[in-house]
Amino acid sequence: MIYKKVIDKKWRRLAERTGMSLLSSTAMLICAPALAQDAVAQDNEDAARGGVDVITVMARKRAESAQDVPIQVTAIAGEQVERLDITSIERIAARVPNLTVGRSSNGSGAQITLRGVGSLSSSPGVEQSVAVVVDGAYYGQGRIINEGFFDLGRVEVINGPQALFFGKNATAGVINIETADPGETPEFQLRSAYEIEGEQWQVDGVASGPLADTLGARIAVRYSNMTGGYFRNLAAPQQITTTDVATGAVTTATASPAALDQPGEEELIGRLTLQWDPTDIISNELKVQGTVSDNNNASWNYVTYQCATGFSSLDPAAPCVRDFVVRQNNFPEQLADFPLSRSNGELFNRYRSYAINNSLNIDLDKVLLTSVTNYQWNNNQFAIMGDFQSSPAPTWATEDSTWRAFSEEIRALTRFDGPFNFMVGGLFQTTKRDFDQPVFFPFLVTDSSAPPGLEAVTVRKDSETEGETFAVFAQAIVDITPELELSGGLRYTHEEKDSFFVQTIVNPAVAAVFRPADSPDGLGTITANQEFNDVSPDVTLRWRPFDDVMLFGSYRQAYKSGGFSNGGLNSFFSSDPLGDLTFDEETAEGFEAGFKSLLFDRQLRFNLTGYRFNYNDFQVDFFNSSLIAFQTLGADARTTGVELQVEYASAALPGLNLHGALNYTDAKYTSFPDAPCFAGQTPAQGCNLIFDAGTGALRPIAGAEAGVRQDLAGTPLSVAAEWTGQAGFLYEGRMGPDLDFIVGADVRFSSDYIPSGFGQTASRQDAYATVDAFASIGRENWELAFIGKNLTNEFYVTGAVDGPSTGSGTGTPAGVQADQIGFAALPRTMQLRATLRY
Repeated sequence: MIYKKVIDKKWRRLAERTGMSLLSSTAMLICAPALAQDAVAQDNEDAARGGVDVITVMARKRAESAQDVPIQVTAIAGEQVERLDITSIERIAARVPNLTVGRSSNGSGAQITLRGVGSLSSSPGVEQSVAVVVDGAYYGQGRIINEGFFDLGRVEVINGPQALFFGKNATAGVINIETADPGETPEFQLRSAYEIEGEQWQVDGVASGPLADTLGARIAVRYSNMTGGYFRNLAAPQQITTTDVATGAVTTATASPAALDQPGEEELIGRLTLQWDPTDIISNELKVQGTVSDNNNASWNYVTYQCATGFSSLDPAAPCVRDFVVRQNNFPEQLADFPLSRSNGELFNRYRSYAINNSLNIDLDKVLLTSVTNYQWNNNQFAIMGDFQSSPAPTWATEDSTWRAFSEEIRALTRFDGPFNFMVGGLFQTTKRDFDQPVFFPFLVTDSSAPPGLEAVTVRKDSETEGETFAVFAQAIVDITPELELSGGLRYTHEEKDSFFVQTIVNPAVAAVFRPADSPDGLGTITANQEFNDVSPDVTLRWRPFDDVMLFGSYRQAYKSGGFSNGGLNSFFSSDPLGDLTFDEETAEGFEAGFKSLLFDRQLRFNLTGYRFNYNDFQVDFFNSSLIAFQTLGADARTTGVELQVEYASAALPGLNLHGALNYTDAKYTSFPDAPCFAGQTPAQGCNLIFDAGTGALRPIAGAEAGVRQDLAGTPLSVAAEWTGQAGFLYEGRMGPDLDFIVGADVRFSSDYIPSGFGQTASRQDAYATVDAFASIGRENWELAFIGKNLTNEFYVTGAVDGPSTGSGTGTPAGVQADQIGFAALPRTMQLRATLRY
């Protein structure tokens, strides 16, 4: 034992020297999202004397310290969520350097990217590669970006494939959100805030506490109303001339500019939590929550930021600038009766959702039984200008999309005293997506002989997908020695999806382009019955030579569902519309290893992780202009990287916290020989492949042939920055005997990246850095605070598309670059906030 103590002391000294050397070399310029300040403290004594907080997470569906869990995870505690007003998936991303969120209007509604891996946003049927889990239930739709979150207990961002514990559609990672629970004592809070740049008022209230000896309740409500906006709409009025194909009459009307200040959001969020503990063994928690959100344009952040000539291809008087400026118009008068549109033709987005979640725990001492039952519903409606920039020959569209899901998960976790423990569980889920989208294409024709209300509809898409998922999973944990743990498990998933897609061809001018439901070739009504099966293993070895030092290595696989592109098109130019609309599952496998430590009497947190994961049939959605069809292709990809997290909380100066993170990511296609060309791409730029009519295989173009495909092997994935990081500080102190203050600031930085999923270098986002700051003063029952985000007003995009109706000559030497439209992140925001607590 004496010998072991000597070795332990030498090892600790070596670890401390190594940690301090690496810390000095990075000069504290690296930043993890407020790792300890974001923590749930488990050791109050350590916190009081100035050490870093201990973080509790549920990354393996059990309560563990983030320093003990053998997974790379970043935690943001409820206190930090409240302090920094982190109220959406986008604002979570602002605290995690290698997580980006792009907000889109159509398709899935979002592009969420972690470690350089994410799904493009153009199809509502393609699930996100980063799963979002709320109170133990999976919310896979990109429309989760429209949800408002506040009064949270904790947010965890878990990096890398996570199939074993979180199921399908977590091939890139998981955002795990836990909402706040009732406390043991009464709690009342009232808060009012004003955001200066967007002119947004916000008020919220929380009431929580016991109603009886075994029953507690918590109700939280937030209302906000933006009278200004983050983006300015500088569109000019457009004269839109249409021809009635039934009568030949020509009509000209004005498409007025959409709202000047966007998004002008009004939002109401509410949640009721009931905590019932009838015995020492049984605990049940019921949560009912809902969101109501309205804004004046679904595409309010679509900026035309890069064009070949410096000006819009559709509106040559409009410059393309990297600024918080959009140019979009309302529906003109002759389209005022367009289905789902507003009578005055104004653009809009309307989002409604509610969810019921019940968590039941039965603690049998050695076995913990858990049941999580969830029902969720959301509906999103919009009216958008489909070219996303002002034009005299525009596309307009409306949409009504509804999502429903029911799930039941049951788990059993053992807590035996011996070296062997295990978890077993099962999941059943049903889902349904209804999709309705009328479109006015830029053919500038109407049809007065069409049914009432459909005179201006070019084509109307109607689609539905019903899904059913069954999964079982198990993990065994073996303590080989008190310091060495081996865990292994797997998850089996069986999934079925039944879908249909039809088009109503309202306008005879497009009858030769789009297949109607009763098409003579029998391909007008598309039905698909898909079945997927997957087994994903997970093996991890964890070694804890000391209480505050842990090393781990793991091998993991994951699976993302195949599916059906409900928002696609069925054109006569395609001989296989079923193949256009369906796509295969995506899988991932690879390794991760890391080192986690608390050094110098818990004053320094030093974590280092390396990883390498391969993706097969990586889902890439694109619009095939030659077929006038959306298609989802499968590529192979790889993400390799290193992540470093550092935090220092000095015992000599309690209240001061320095934190940093630095991430290196190499995410690229490893095989994509039949990748689509971007609009206007020339053979010299790589669009030099064509399908051979005889063999059906790709070959290089010859002579005057036009290329239709490119080989993207070695090209970075969309929004895959090579370097990302964060650096910051937080200081909590006291002014006088009973007046507290907090000040802090963070810098988040990213190297350059290509937002396009197809190697379009014109879309490149240059390196950037943003600055956030926080300051507050108050006492136990009141607080005044300032919250500033992106204070340098840095413009950057987190996704991009080729501008519809722009670009020409694709695959030829005369190719003209398409306009680049980016999903711009939020500009500078500055919030003043007052809080009262009782």
